[in-house]
Amino acid sequence: MRQITLGTTGISAPQNGFGALPIQRDDIETSVKILRKAYEGGITFFDTARAYSDSEEKLGKGLVEYGVRDKIYIATKTAAKTPEDFWKDLETSLNKLQTDHIDIYQFHMVSQCYKPGDGTGMYECMLEAKAKGLIKHIGVTSHKLLVARECIESGLYETLQFPFSYLSSKREIELVKMCKEHNMGFIAMKGLAGGLINRSDAAMAFMSQFDNVMPIWGIQRESELDEWLSYMDNTPEYSGELQAFIDKEQKELSGDFCRGCGYCMPCPAGIQINNCARMSLMLRRAPSENWLNEYWQGEMAKIDECLGCRACTLKCPYELNTPELLRKNYEDYKKVLAGEVSVR
Repeated sequence: MRQITLGTTGISAPQNGFGALPIQRDDIETSVKILRKAYEGGITFFDTARAYSDSEEKLGKGLVEYGVRDKIYIATKTAAKTPEDFWKDLETSLNKLQTDHIDIYQFHMVSQCYKPGDGTGMYECMLEAKAKGLIKHIGVTSHKLLVARECIESGLYETLQFPFSYLSSKREIELVKMCKEHNMGFIAMKGLAGGLINRSDAAMAFMSQFDNVMPIWGIQRESELDEWLSYMDNTPEYSGELQAFIDKEQKELSGDFCRGCGYCMPCPAGIQINNCARMSLMLRRAPSENWLNEYWQGEMAKIDECLGCRACTLKCPYELNTPELLRKNYEDYKKVLAGEVSVR
């Protein structure tokens, strides 16, 4: 498997990172087992966030207590909007992770490019934390293309984390190229497009084309981990059948579909937009009887209560007509429930 060096950070790890958001849904024992198996299998880059409930704590217990801190890289994030909250988050993260430093500390899901002298004091916090040795490198995550471009062009950040998969648009692929031109590391989140991609070999083959991209796969189950570990020695190549499959997927899923980023939330009518606006795709691409249970029937019914305020449309980084997507998904959902449409 290819080794990826993240820009000027000097961080080099196999192109097979561990996304630690899903382990917040596991118990401690399961999380520790998965994390240690990931390390023993060759994964050395682990990404988490203060917002992921007890993910940092599990990572600290699973790896730092295991005595491998100097052999792994830990990236975490703060969604703080004030310097006071920045320092609270950083202290908490260090304590939960049981470490004296964080390799990459990232501003989480930013809607602006923090810069020195912008009046927020946020970037100055990063600089101070780095000077104190509490963090090694400064990164940023976003779902917004224009903000991401500004962060790249600013020269202030060493890594960018952004949604990236074989369903990405040309504009998103351009971000990867920009990062390479600026010698900036690119960390790919949502490599399975929030569950819309159901072939890990195709996802891995796509990523392997890029020598500056570190994908972080969201892992909750040991069986999922086993798939990614199997690619350490036998990385799928982007050729032949896989290329044809990806081309077909891109054609079928091009255009207007919800990526599930959640920037549109919260909805004043209480609609779970990031799931309801792509329910048709989830029924077909991530099939589960649970999508049709009483709970989700109730959630989908809330679409009838849409206020038409279009706040979701204004906040969508992909400029989708979200109210229209919601209506189309609900109509399809009702047909599936009635047995008029089969998703099997």
